[in-house]
Amino acid sequence: MRVAIDTEPGGAAPNEDWVAATPTLAVVLDGLSTAGLDTGCRHGVPWFVTNLGSQLVAILATSEASLTAGLASVLERVAALHPECDLHNPGTPSATVAVLRQREGFLDHLVLADSPVVLEGPDDFTVVTDLRVDDVLPELRAEVERYETHTPDHQEALRRFVTAQRQTRNTPAGYWVAAADPEAADHAIVGSTATEDVRTAAVLSDGASRLVTEYSMATWHEVFTMLRTGGPRDLINAVRKVEAMDPTGRRWPRYKSGDDATVAFCTW
Repeated sequence: MRVAIDTEPGGAAPNEDWVAATPTLAVVLDGLSTAGLDTGCRHGVPWFVTNLGSQLVAILATSEASLTAGLASVLERVAALHPECDLHNPGTPSATVAVLRQREGFLDHLVLADSPVVLEGPDDFTVVTDLRVDDVLPELRAEVERYETHTPDHQEALRRFVTAQRQTRNTPAGYWVAAADPEAADHAIVGSTATEDVRTAAVLSDGASRLVTEYSMATWHEVFTMLRTGGPRDLINAVRKVEAMDPTGRRWPRYKSGDDATVAFCTW
């Protein structure tokens, strides 16, 4: 498996996405926004995704552990790295997880939250994603989307939304992400596809997939043509061009003008 990767922050803040690959593995993490709220952790989201990602690659690339078991083990390990922090804080650093691993004629995938794995088959595309977060607190989400980005009203609505959203995170009534509790791994979407049925694949953060899913400015066919001809950088550039057309979120309401965008493009 050959994997081309690229990542770019959405603005001046540090990139909270993370990506890495080996000849048999591609991993993308997307750290969740804190909206400036207390997390109970002195380390921050970039520290969390770096440690989570590096340990996840170390386990999954060198052992026969299932993707679910590997993720659960890594969540325990990373939690053990900072026991002095309040890991029970509902805003403790967390991330989405998207993994594709090749083994003996099959491609295994794991998706936790809304960073998708997209498989290009001979005739169509299979999009594996977890959109349970979209069902949480729709009224508060709509309030955020009423305002243009970077306005005080937008920032205040976003803080209210994230504050309430945290209370549903990693609960049966809400949605699941990688944080301090290894139980979250059991709620990931997992599956396997015969390698012979896949031409290429992409593992993405939602900052990259939104060209299709949020902005509707490309089809998956167009995205994969872009990836084959220009690689991950072309896809990220296409996202940025679209966002530049609507910098304040009037046409496409969103949490911020530009989101961190990450791509791992897998070919055989």
